[in-house]
Amino acid sequence: MTMLLEARATVRQGVRLTAEEFLRLPDSKGLELVDGKLVEKAMGALASEVGAEIACRLKNHCRTTRQGRVFDAECGYRMFPERPNLVRKPDVSLVVRERVPATGTPDGYFALAPDLAIEVISPNDLLYEVDEKVGEYLRAGVREVWVVNPKQRTVQIRRPDRKDSTLAEDDRLTCEHLLPGFECAVSEFFPD
Repeated sequence: MTMLLEARATVRQGVRLTAEEFLRLPDSKGLELVDGKLVEKAMGALASEVGAEIACRLKNHCRTTRQGRVFDAECGYRMFPERPNLVRKPDVSLVVRERVPATGTPDGYFALAPDLAIEVISPNDLLYEVDEKVGEYLRAGVREVWVVNPKQRTVQIRRPDRKDSTLAEDDRLTCEHLLPGFECAVSEFFPD
């Protein structure tokens, strides 16, 4: 408990860390590193439930097809060479099989962009911050970003080619270019 309180005090004090120091923190759960500064990334209960449901559906698909690996909100990515002390943790992410390092999943951060990054909107999320993060992901090479809004029950799909779309809960979501055969109703992401 003391280590957790120390990490939270570090957030409040604005202490700057390197990505290596961030990795060695005893508890970085719910934190990202933005240009050396610890930033809280708290998910509400609804957003957490929705993120878990999405991860479960993607993981079940990948378990049978072996098309990729799915990670939860604590998986960090150092995908910004020009910003070495920026570590992002999408709420859910996927790395396609061919891009997983030959040595396997790293113990620390991935040094690559995930192929799919998913952000689930929480009550404390500011829209401009989510948009900023999506822009960072796309510039870093993420091939598709889903912005999931549990309150509106929608999924906004953002791509580098700017062929964006928004799906409502009665629409079907596919991701053929990353996960051939994956399909589900958007409504399946949200609790009844």
